[in-house]
Amino acid sequence: MAGSNEIPGVPLLDVLRDNEPLNGEFIEAATRVILSGQYVGGPDVQKLEQLLARTCDTRYAVGCASGSDALLLALMAIDLKPGDEVLLPSFTFFATASCVTRLGATPVFVDIDPQTFNIDADLIEDLITSRTRAIIPVHLFGQCADMSAIMDIATRHSLRVVEDCAQSIGATWCGRQSGSIGDIGCFSFYPTKNLGGFGDGGALTTNDADLADRVRLLANHGMRPRYYHQAVGLNSRLDSLQAALLNVKIPHLAGWTAARQRNAQFYQRAFVAAGLCDYLAPPLASGECGHVWNQYTVRIPGGQRDVVRQKLADARIGTEIYYPIPLHKQSCFAEFNNDRSSLVQTEKATNEVLSLPIFPGLQEEELGRVVDRLQDILCGCEAVRREAA
Repeated sequence: MAGSNEIPGVPLLDVLRDNEPLNGEFIEAATRVILSGQYVGGPDVQKLEQLLARTCDTRYAVGCASGSDALLLALMAIDLKPGDEVLLPSFTFFATASCVTRLGATPVFVDIDPQTFNIDADLIEDLITSRTRAIIPVHLFGQCADMSAIMDIATRHSLRVVEDCAQSIGATWCGRQSGSIGDIGCFSFYPTKNLGGFGDGGALTTNDADLADRVRLLANHGMRPRYYHQAVGLNSRLDSLQAALLNVKIPHLAGWTAARQRNAQFYQRAFVAAGLCDYLAPPLASGECGHVWNQYTVRIPGGQRDVVRQKLADARIGTEIYYPIPLHKQSCFAEFNNDRSSLVQTEKATNEVLSLPIFPGLQEEELGRVVDRLQDILCGCEAVRREAA
């Protein structure tokens, strides 16, 4: 049992804290769905799709079972075939590449911009071959990749662009919403996301009527009309219950985003005041991007990331490593024989990154405890000081 004088910890994420003010509305929405007897599709899913299209500034949104399925459906919809190549970052969640290999295509891993952790657009063109079919830019941690450069490249080479927006709902690039710039955008409603549900869920956005229709067909077994199958699709429909609960949450998304941005600004100011910027390389939002801070990810140099993380854990401060192993080093992708010498920034990031608490419900005193403990740890860590010097 904790002593009465023990300083309370700071969780990496507390979904209950963020959800609690809406518990009454969640119960009301869930009860209505349960009593309706309509658990797949129906008005709740239609309403969410309309709200998502409005939020993302697209003509269409189509719900599906998960963010991973959204990526797979997007590639199916653009008719990706075995032998095709898709350019994507290695520094991302597994699903960005697994959707490619599931269709028999080849992921071609591109290094990242060390400032944003996103795919380095300057490296893309040299990797394009006659087999290249698409680019998947991942808007990692809530910040858009360089979509101006990526779309210019895609247009000149007749490539499709599938935006991985799992962490970036509400983010913008030059005033345009993530998920509205490429051919199709893919979103996740996993509980840790900025718009998190109560289980798995996802959606796709597009301005292309044919793509939207194709995704909707493929997400329902390729079936139209009932029991007549036009294509081999998936069973990837968004449940009515998830849609109803997300409909409660989506009006609050802008407020939660603003809270994440305030928390990020607190860290930025505090790290400057504490003289920690050289130690941490705190993330900065590029001028073209409206950052929504799904994660606040710093770098710990000098091979001390795991030491610093353990000391924070000892102080009951939650952190996470996104991501400890890049995709090109995953055993299931070994067959692709990627040139690791071209992924230097990716491998450096996996050894240094550490994500700090950033969720909307954090209090300033909690943020302050994170900063104070980091200052104590880093100022006492000779290896970090030496590397930063």
